[in-house]
Amino acid sequence: MESKELLSHYILESEKINLEKFERKIKIAMISSFTINGLAETLKVKCFENKIRCITFEGGYNQYNQEILDENSNLYKFSPEITFLIFDVRSIFGELFYSPYSLSEQERKNFVNKKNSEITSLIKKFRETSTSKLVISNLGMPHYSPHGIAETKTRYSFHDMIMDFNQKLKETILDFESVYIFDIFCFMIKHGETNVFNFQNYLFGDIKIAINYIPKLAHELMSFVISTLGLTKKCIVLDLDNTLWGGIVGEDGFDGIRLGPQPPGNAYVEFQKTIKALTQRGIILAINSKNNFDDAMKIIQEHPHMILKDNDFACIKINWNDKVSNMKEIANELNLGLDSFVFFDDDPVNRELVRKTIPDVTTPELPDDPSKYVEILQSLNEFSVFQITNEDLNRKKMYSQQRNRQVSEVSSTNLGEFLKTLDLHVSIKKSNSFTIPRISQLILKTNQFNLSTKRYQEDDIRKFSDDDQVLIGCAQVKDKFGDNGITGVFIVKKLNSDEWFLDTFLLSCRVMGREVEKAILNYIINEAKKNGIRKIKSQYIVTKKNKPVENFLPDCGFVQENGFWVFDLTKTFHVPEFLTTNIE
Repeated sequence: MESKELLSHYILESEKINLEKFERKIKIAMISSFTINGLAETLKVKCFENKIRCITFEGGYNQYNQEILDENSNLYKFSPEITFLIFDVRSIFGELFYSPYSLSEQERKNFVNKKNSEITSLIKKFRETSTSKLVISNLGMPHYSPHGIAETKTRYSFHDMIMDFNQKLKETILDFESVYIFDIFCFMIKHGETNVFNFQNYLFGDIKIAINYIPKLAHELMSFVISTLGLTKKCIVLDLDNTLWGGIVGEDGFDGIRLGPQPPGNAYVEFQKTIKALTQRGIILAINSKNNFDDAMKIIQEHPHMILKDNDFACIKINWNDKVSNMKEIANELNLGLDSFVFFDDDPVNRELVRKTIPDVTTPELPDDPSKYVEILQSLNEFSVFQITNEDLNRKKMYSQQRNRQVSEVSSTNLGEFLKTLDLHVSIKKSNSFTIPRISQLILKTNQFNLSTKRYQEDDIRKFSDDDQVLIGCAQVKDKFGDNGITGVFIVKKLNSDEWFLDTFLLSCRVMGREVEKAILNYIINEAKKNGIRKIKSQYIVTKKNKPVENFLPDCGFVQENGFWVFDLTKTFHVPEFLTTNIE
C-alpha cells in the first residue's frame, strides 16, 4: 500500500491544511457503534483536495443513541449538513452474533423486526430535530456462521437475518426525505472482509474497519459530500487511440486496431460498456482526439465491436489541435463549466498538459494496462447523485437535440430569426414532490446563469414550498427539436405588502441565450401585480462563474436603488413574441 493511501498520511496532512482557503464549506458529523479514529482527519484532507472547507464533529464512542435522542446533544449543537451513522453487525446483533441459533426461527425474525423499529425511531427523532442529511450504513456480511456449511440449509439463517435487516432498512429510508444508505455491505465485498476487518485492530480498540481502510471508507463517503454540494461531474471526455480501442488507427488501420472479444481488445470493449452504462444516469460524453477525422469516424460508425457510436456523443472534436484548445471548445459548445468534465487519455503528456493548464478538469491517471481502465472509472465518485431525475435520464437525448439546434442556428442569418423558428414553449410549474428533487439539483449545480448562487438542499425547498410567504417554482422548456426538461428555477420571498425579493433565479446552461428567462420573470411580475405589490427587489451576487447573468436585471428594466436592483411594477414588462408561456 502506497504511503499516500495510509491513514498516517492523512492524519499528518490534516494538520497542514488551511480551512479558510476555499469558498465551499461543509459541516460533517460522524457517529458510530465502534471506533472510527482518523476518519474525520481523512475527510478533511479529501475535502481539501476537492477545494472544500470541512469542519467535523465526532460523537463519543458508541454514543449514537444518546447523541440522537438528546435534543441538547453536542451533535445537534454542531448543526451538521451531513451526518454519517455507521453501524456494524457485531454491535447490532450483540451476543446473537455468536449464538443466533439460541433463538427459534420466529424469535430471530422478531429480533430483526425489533432492531429495525429501533433504527426507525432513531431516524424519526433525528429528522424531527435536525435539518442535516442522514447517511446510515447497512450491515456488512461476515463469512462466518455458527452453522458453517449448514448455513445454507437453515431457514431464516444468520446470514438471512443480516440480509433481512438490510432490506428492511432500505424500505424504511424510502419513507424519509434526506435519509440515505451507505452500502457498507458492498464496501466489504469490494475490498474483502479479511482486509476491512482486522482482528488485531478489533481486539486492540474495537476498530471494526481496519486502520488503513479508513481512507477507502472516507473515499466512499465523499460521494455524499460531492452530491450534497452539487459538485457532480456532468461529462466524460474521451481520447480514442489506446483509450477506446487499442492501437493507432492512422497507423494500424481499420482492421488493425485492437477491439473485440479477445484480449487485449476485450478490455476496451468492457471500458466502453462501462462508460455507456454511466449515460443511463445522465452523464454525457464527448471526444477529444488528435486524429484524422474520417479514419476515426469510420471506426466509430462501422466497427462491429464498437459499443459507443457517434450518437452517444454530445460533442466530437477529432482534429490535430492540442487537447486544451479542444477541451475549451467542447466546454463552450456544451455550455458547461470546465469543472464539469472528466478527461480520459492514455497519453501521460496530454494528461499533464490538461492538469497544468485547466486544473478544473478532473484527469485521472491511467496505467499502461487497459484492463484496469474499468476499475479506475468505477472508483471515481465524481458522478455521484442522491437521486436520478427525469432530466438525468433524458440528458443524452436532450444534447442530441441541442446539436440539431446548433445546426439550425448556424443556418439562420441572425439570432432573432433563429429564435423565432424554434417554437419555444415555457411551462411554469409549482414546486411539488415531483419537481422538488430537480429544483434542488439545479440550485446546487448551476453556476453560470445564477443570480445569487445560493445553495438550497431538498429540505430547504420543501420548507419554502410550505411557506405562504415564499413563491417558488420552476420552468420546463420545449421547442420544435424536443423537451429540454425543467431548466429554470425561481424563489421569491414576500417581504411585505409592498415589496417582494427575488432571492434565487437561475437557468440551466442548456437553454441560455433563448430569452426564456423573460417568460419566467414575466410570470413573477404578473403574480406580484395580482397581489398589489409595488416593487420587486433583487441582488446580483458576483462569483467567478456567473458573469452570463451580470446584465440580466438591468436588461429587464431593474434599476439600482440603495444597494438593490429594483423593478417598479407600474412599468410594463415586454416578453418576446416568439415565447409561448403556459402556467400549470
